[in-house]
Amino acid sequence: MDTQIEQLKTTFEMLPDWEERYRFIIDLGRKLEPLEDDERNEATRVRGCMSQVWLIADEEDDDKLHFRGDSDAHIVRGLIGVLLMIYSDKTPQEIAEIDINQIFADLNLEQHITMNRRNGLYSMVETIQRTASRRLDA
Repeated sequence: MDTQIEQLKTTFEMLPDWEERYRFIIDLGRKLEPLEDDERNEATRVRGCMSQVWLIADEEDDDKLHFRGDSDAHIVRGLIGVLLMIYSDKTPQEIAEIDINQIFADLNLEQHITMNRRNGLYSMVETIQRTASRRLDA
């Protein structure tokens, strides 16, 4: 399994409770690469999220996709950070093979976020998977 995903799972397991895990998630959001103002636009906005969310995929020389994202909500920025640990800097094929439902189950994430956040999280996952799928089909 991927080292970033393993690191994420290990960190979640080491943290004693969900209050600490929320702090970790929010901290991930604080470490996101900043987006330029002009990168926050309709083309990069993720539909289906209650808060404003933008995701950008940069194609690297080695065919890997490097994702960047931002949100106007702290916890959502953190969830973007979680998704970037899972999906960023991987090939479209590697992205297609990720079992996100199993990862979320392992992290016990869905039981600890609201229904609206869960819907938004899956909207972000769909955006990432769609981007990777387009690159596979090209």
